[in-house]
Amino acid sequence: MSPARLIASFALALLLVTGLGYAASQTILARPELPLTRSSAYVDAPRPETKMARQQGAASAPTRVDPQWVADTAAKAGIPAPAVRAYATAQLSEPDGCDVGWTTLAGIGWVESQHGTIGGRTLGDDGHASSPILGPALNGRGQVAAIPATPETSAWHGDPAWDHAVGPLQFIPSTWETWGSDGDGDGTADPNDIDDAAFAAARYLCADGHDLETGQGWADAVFSYNHAQSYVDAVYAAAQVYADRAR
Repeated sequence: MSPARLIASFALALLLVTGLGYAASQTILARPELPLTRSSAYVDAPRPETKMARQQGAASAPTRVDPQWVADTAAKAGIPAPAVRAYATAQLSEPDGCDVGWTTLAGIGWVESQHGTIGGRTLGDDGHASSPILGPALNGRGQVAAIPATPETSAWHGDPAWDHAVGPLQFIPSTWETWGSDGDGDGTADPNDIDDAAFAAARYLCADGHDLETGQGWADAVFSYNHAQSYVDAVYAAAQVYADRAR
């Protein structure tokens, strides 16, 4: 099966089973066997000559990515330019001691919402999809968890009864309360903004100290984002294709 068809088949399976990439919070099978290194699914974003000083282990302030690199990479990878910018900025702003490639974030972005374009949406330069992206109600039916909404969380999705995953990277509001980030430096942490969501995802993947330079560490980090082997496999397949396209 071609890499492009592999991405499509994984994404379609996840969408049909869970809706908008939201998978059941349970282990379907054992963690996947991935290569000892994940360099084949990793392409570095261009790093600036200088970066702002930061405390050990803390995330840096947002770093501007070269617009020409963003445009060129978006064209080669087939990803909207605002999404490439968000993923690369998140990589350059990741916590010290962690190494999340922008292609890993792109893999997650594809599986979760096709980079904010699912259902015919478009992704604006401000990082917002043309209409809100909401997962199904987390009402405990079928394979979804039961997570009652609060007045604070319902403000993100409009459902007074049950929470929904929100935005292009499908953050559950309670998770966003912990990891919500201002990825573009506009003073607001918004899960509907792919700049903020990508930075939050990078921080989340780095949180447990996994060594993302190894296949097992990479798989464990992505598994922590969504506890399903099919999810890890789909993210890896997408990241691999984007890495190959961007070289």
